[in-house]
Amino acid sequence: MGKKKIDLKSYSMRTLREWILAAADMFMVAAVFFATALLTQSYVVDEYGSEYVISVLISTPVVVVCFFLFFVLFKIFKVVWRFARIKEYMRIVLACICGTLLFTGVDQLAHFVSSHEFIVGDVYRGFPVYIVMAFSTSMSVAVMHLIYEMLYSYWTPRIKPAERKRTMIVGAGSTGSTVVEELSRKNSIYIPVCLVDDDLEKQGRTIDNVPIVGSTQEIPRLATKYSISTIIFAIPSISAQARKSMLATCMSTGCQVKVLPYISELVGTTDMVSQIRDINIGDLLGRPQIAFTDKGVAAYIEGKVCMITGGGGSIGSELVRQIVKYKPAKVVIVDVYENSAYEIQQEILRTYGADYPIRIEIASVTDRDKMDELFMEHRPKIVFHAAAHKHVPLMETNPEEACKNNIFGTLNVAQMADKHGVEKFVMISTDKAVNPTNVMGATKRCCEEIVQMMAQSGSKTEFAAVRFGNVLGSNGSVIPLFREQIKNGGPVTVTHPDIIRYFMTIPEAVSLVLQAGTFAKGGEIFILNMGEPVKILTLAENLITMMGYTPYKDIEIKFTGLRPGEKLFEELLMKEEGLQKTPNEKIFIGRQVTIDKPWLMEQLQKMHDICATNDKEAVVEQLKVLVPTFNHDKSYLRAISGTGKIVASGEGAAQGVIGSKPVAEEQPAGGRKADKSKRAEKKAGKADKKEVKKAEKSAGKKAKKKAEE
Repeated sequence: MGKKKIDLKSYSMRTLREWILAAADMFMVAAVFFATALLTQSYVVDEYGSEYVISVLISTPVVVVCFFLFFVLFKIFKVVWRFARIKEYMRIVLACICGTLLFTGVDQLAHFVSSHEFIVGDVYRGFPVYIVMAFSTSMSVAVMHLIYEMLYSYWTPRIKPAERKRTMIVGAGSTGSTVVEELSRKNSIYIPVCLVDDDLEKQGRTIDNVPIVGSTQEIPRLATKYSISTIIFAIPSISAQARKSMLATCMSTGCQVKVLPYISELVGTTDMVSQIRDINIGDLLGRPQIAFTDKGVAAYIEGKVCMITGGGGSIGSELVRQIVKYKPAKVVIVDVYENSAYEIQQEILRTYGADYPIRIEIASVTDRDKMDELFMEHRPKIVFHAAAHKHVPLMETNPEEACKNNIFGTLNVAQMADKHGVEKFVMISTDKAVNPTNVMGATKRCCEEIVQMMAQSGSKTEFAAVRFGNVLGSNGSVIPLFREQIKNGGPVTVTHPDIIRYFMTIPEAVSLVLQAGTFAKGGEIFILNMGEPVKILTLAENLITMMGYTPYKDIEIKFTGLRPGEKLFEELLMKEEGLQKTPNEKIFIGRQVTIDKPWLMEQLQKMHDICATNDKEAVVEQLKVLVPTFNHDKSYLRAISGTGKIVASGEGAAQGVIGSKPVAEEQPAGGRKADKSKRAEKKAGKADKKEVKKAEKSAGKKAKKKAEE
């Protein structure tokens, strides 16, 4: 269980190649020994003739065994010789020397024990035989492998020169030199033309006949001068900010940009070319991938039944991928959308075998009886609750559905976890739960309160929540939207030029969730140190450049105004929470807030009754009671009619907004106050539009100036 499925055909072919290589090497060792023994003691052959030759033949199997042992020990048969370097050939030399020393000991010992197998008369092999043997076997086996490499390279179909891409390597350090060497020796589509490096001592020199032509500041000029079509960034140890700046310079050339991962993400120090990848938006965050130790994770997952609600989503499916590595007894995916759940199930079965214990349960967390039935059937010990409605604008128009799924779905699963003796319950939360201005954030804050309430009720289950920012590439995130808009020729829509967000990758988010399970003792809200926030405008500009276009020239960026419930910036912590450190320097704990259980349960019952009526206005008002920090943005009320219904025209309607209370109800009805309210409302609307236009114009001017430079 937990082991990856072995491709038997591939395994058999690999084993066959290794045995063929072993046979060839040992044949060469035997032949060299036979020739050495006869040539270095030719006078013995003259005196004893065939008798001595027979004694050499008898000794040959012993030589082969001695050498074979050290060839296996030094893993000579495991090397891919067509990509071998000097250190691989040095392993051959060491193996041959060690094999010779072992045979020397055996041969000399046999001389004193018996005079029949290894010696003839009073003559036995002298030490010159062993010395020549070590040298000749090393040279012969190494040359044989070198010839194989040359023949393989000669017979392999070569890429036509016209099809190869002229490539610049950024970085002339050890990594850059390895990349140049590998590209020069492999039949690669990339042909290294030049290198750039900021070290003045390196400039003007060459690496494998490829010149180091200048500094990184000169990349745009040098790319034009040498007709470069691809740039490979090969400085994995550089700081995050410097990397981000250099990548921006590389992308400004219009060339295809490839990168090597951060040094912490590199797999080994050889075969660098196979690790080269396209630049992705994660490279533009200005920080490396946060690596979490898995210490302690296996201890609470291995051998346990793990249930993941929302297991077909972007976060849920990654949870499944990482959890299966720790050998759980069974994985249970609970999701209402069958297609995504089926996809992750098939992925796991392809990777780990058709008999891997993974179950799909198509069910909604809002169905309390069904949840009870599933917990009773599977008896999970670990529950990761990722099922939720997360789309901010859609939840503004459907607050009752957000509450049904997020709040009462969490309450159902949490209570079932408590009832059925679950050991750990970890809920996925969001930074939008802190001082929320939108319905989605308010419902997630309410979910956090439920988790803390359960922890403070004396439950044996360890309840915890994990709070993080936007996840790059997740369903509904801004990156897929931007990509689609760029593919369609633009414009790319950004709500505000100054809007900023914290970002993390899906693996980082899931690693945080698993770590939270390790540290969880009951009621904690775990928070990730995600570095500096990123401007969405900068993200859009970088993404446009990354996809080979020029912002504002090829692809327009349009500012649409903040959406209902959207903030210019998100917070990770409420004032009353504070921060507490954990053994992981990247993870903190927000101090628990005491929950009044009778009051909360009473208000939840009221919300349940209101949701049953589908009264959007009443749902939002009750959310404000449940979450006192909920400061609902009412700017969209300008697009709402006096009945509280959605207006089917205008900008507000296009963005999908709902009514909380009619504007007339917020001021005393009738007379001057009502008229004054309307005039103020109209004036505010004009001011907002004017602000957005002003910001759009300012950003456009800056971009135009940047493009001209």
